[in-house]
Amino acid sequence: MRLRPTPVLLLFCSLLLSVSGRFVVEKNSLTVLAPSSLVGRHDSAIGNFGAPDYGGSMVLDVKVPAKDDVHGCKPFPADYFKRTSHKANPTVALLDRGECYFALKVWNAQNAGAACVLVADDRTEPLITMDSPEEDEEAATYIDDISIPSALIEKSFGDKLKEELAKKTTVTVKLDWSESLPHPDENVEYELWTSSNDECGPKCDTQINFIKKFKGAAQLLEKGGYTTFTPHYITWYCSDSSMETEQCRTQCINHGRYCVPDPDHDFAKGYQGKDVVMENLRQLCVFKVGNASGKPWVWWDYVSDFHIRCPMRENKYNQDCAEKVIESLGLPVKEVRNCMGDPDVDEENKHLKAEQVAQVGQGERGDVTILPTLIINDRQYRGKLDKSTVLGAICSGFREGTDPPVCLDEDMQTNECLVNNGGCWKNDEANVTACKDTFRGRICECPVVQGVQFQGDGYTYCEAIGPARCSINNGGCWKETRHGQTFSACHPSHMKGCDCPPGFRGDGKLHCEDINECAEKSACQCAECNCKDKWGGYDCACKGNLLYIKEQDTCIGKGIGSSFWNMLFIVLVIIAVMSLAGYVIYRHRLRAYMDTEIRAIMAQYMPLDEENDDDDIRQPLRADI
Repeated sequence: MRLRPTPVLLLFCSLLLSVSGRFVVEKNSLTVLAPSSLVGRHDSAIGNFGAPDYGGSMVLDVKVPAKDDVHGCKPFPADYFKRTSHKANPTVALLDRGECYFALKVWNAQNAGAACVLVADDRTEPLITMDSPEEDEEAATYIDDISIPSALIEKSFGDKLKEELAKKTTVTVKLDWSESLPHPDENVEYELWTSSNDECGPKCDTQINFIKKFKGAAQLLEKGGYTTFTPHYITWYCSDSSMETEQCRTQCINHGRYCVPDPDHDFAKGYQGKDVVMENLRQLCVFKVGNASGKPWVWWDYVSDFHIRCPMRENKYNQDCAEKVIESLGLPVKEVRNCMGDPDVDEENKHLKAEQVAQVGQGERGDVTILPTLIINDRQYRGKLDKSTVLGAICSGFREGTDPPVCLDEDMQTNECLVNNGGCWKNDEANVTACKDTFRGRICECPVVQGVQFQGDGYTYCEAIGPARCSINNGGCWKETRHGQTFSACHPSHMKGCDCPPGFRGDGKLHCEDINECAEKSACQCAECNCKDKWGGYDCACKGNLLYIKEQDTCIGKGIGSSFWNMLFIVLVIIAVMSLAGYVIYRHRLRAYMDTEIRAIMAQYMPLDEENDDDDIRQPLRADI
């Protein structure tokens, strides 16, 4: 992002850029190899995007498009600039300046098969650096995907090339970046000018992604003693006439000496410029404290983790979140605070003052006026912030024969989890860690272990969830054994969380404390009760010949209970006997009744013995003759 006042700041004219803006154009060498009439060396200005081949060179055949397409502002036909055969040289597209932004010209040529782009100036002037302005929102969708180099050439040289090409002459050139960066010795010094602001659009996203991806390579180079890295942050200052304005008070610290424009261009809400200044200063002090302890590379860990854990869009961009990141990396928070100093005092901050001085160009290096800016061996790097491209540029800064192994190995990889567990969560008892090493650097991600899923932020905590969680380190819950008894706060029936078992209280994770039910009068409180506390519970005894009933928390007499049961037994026996007797009587009477009824019915059809006897009595007496 270009360092220029926001519209609001321009309106109030309250902030001034702290440097004069002396800009140095970085150049590479362009040599015409054919035809003989043009043979010679010329300068070209390296584009501020794409992938310059630092330390290398390219031999190319020049091709100019048809008259209607000389500016390259419209897409070319597919393979328009592709080499004609495998024996031919790759093609460099020669386009005219004007009509559209530089980046769009290069993007269209790349899509049509060009290996490089030369843009001929349309006016007679010193060379400038081609860049993509902030207002070109469309470029944000493709500029990071531009993977070819580009350069601007002077109008007079461009005209000569086009004259020869109009004659159907083959024009061959050599682009050489081998001397674009100084390479005096076996140590490369480089610095990155950046900002902690993460809500400035594509430019912020580019620098954040670069820091994350380049971190592993940067730390490997630094730990091996091959490079010396220094981060920097640009600051502005308020003019004397505007020192007491509301704008200066909200966007600056140390009474207007160090300022940054409001991140969201709104003084009334959101984060303010002074919030960004303070975080920039904190990041600078993280580097200085780490450097003093022999670990300057910790800056890469802090900045990448800060952007992940403390983004503005989630309202976590603050001191509390920042210091948690510092603690997770094993840095002393107090030393970082002392380094930052008091932002409210009316005096200079030595670290921010040094930054203002450093951003002014010295020697062949120009002023730093664009963020992000990478400077290698005191020469400003041109090209996109891409891991392999930047690494190639740094490697070109070593004296020949002193290249470290990493410059010869494209598959460089570091295991960041081996040092301080990468700043991620870890449970030593269960040997479970959230640190996962990848080619692009470590990530802090809660793992799956033995079928048990852990969930959390990966930095400060991971928690086991699911039915099997108690099998690994007891689910991270409290557990203790005494006198052969074991109590646990992990319940397999619960998906997550730790709850102290009955008889205990606490957080369930670090501790569960035995409850003294007797002292707290929460149990065994009847008049006849005698309470005795024990670990995880209590014993309750009753005075005299009484029996304790736990469910009712009461005592009852043992004798009364026995008589009651005896009486109940006797009553039941009597009831059973009476029931049996009644049943016998009932059966006897029923049978007698049935016999009588049967006899009455049968008497209607046949005389019974008794009836015959009666008839005989009723007949008159007669004498036998």
